[in-house]
Amino acid sequence: MTTDFDRALRSLRVWDTALPAFDPAGAPPDPLALFHDWFTAAVAAGQTEPHTPSLATVDEEGRPDVRVVMLHGADARGWHFASHSTSAKGRQLAARPEAALGFYWPVQGRQVRVRGPVATGTPEEAYADLHARTTGALAAALVGRQSEVLDSPETLAAASTAAWHRAEAEPDAPAPTWTPYTVEPAEVEFFQGDERRRHVRLRYRRDPSTPDGWIRELLWP
Repeated sequence: MTTDFDRALRSLRVWDTALPAFDPAGAPPDPLALFHDWFTAAVAAGQTEPHTPSLATVDEEGRPDVRVVMLHGADARGWHFASHSTSAKGRQLAARPEAALGFYWPVQGRQVRVRGPVATGTPEEAYADLHARTTGALAAALVGRQSEVLDSPETLAAASTAAWHRAEAEPDAPAPTWTPYTVEPAEVEFFQGDERRRHVRLRYRRDPSTPDGWIRELLWP
């Protein structure tokens, strides 16, 4: 029997508008430069929240996990985000410091995938990262207990209210478990969708033996 879900799912179309061209022959030798270009283009094209990739990790038993995080930067060191070290993702990264990030920008039919080892920032970097953000971000960090079981919405409301008051009264308040993380790229893939499904996939693989430190290769879509 066809359900409303089935009808809704079958009604959807992907990339029914003109998409930008991408010639991998003109791609820069370093994936960071291309990421910066694509990110800036996504913002200019009106992509909603282009700075919120999916983060994939693996727990102690080898089971995959994924969630959306906020990008805090992308530079020569890698791609940066932050969380509590006591959260599910923090515990998983402590046990298995490898991760993947997936950016999807449907306005332009583009994806970027980043995979590699994860480095943990210093307490000084954590403090600077947290206090460069909004009062709301500080309040959320002060609530803490991310991923723990919550007994009721009222408990969260009380903790959140108290955290907001403290963030406003103490803008320099520390959140000891707040931790910056950096995905140090071993592989970065750029995917450009095509209306005729002739998608372009360009992968950079880290190789210190090459002049630029990267190998570029095309992948079948």
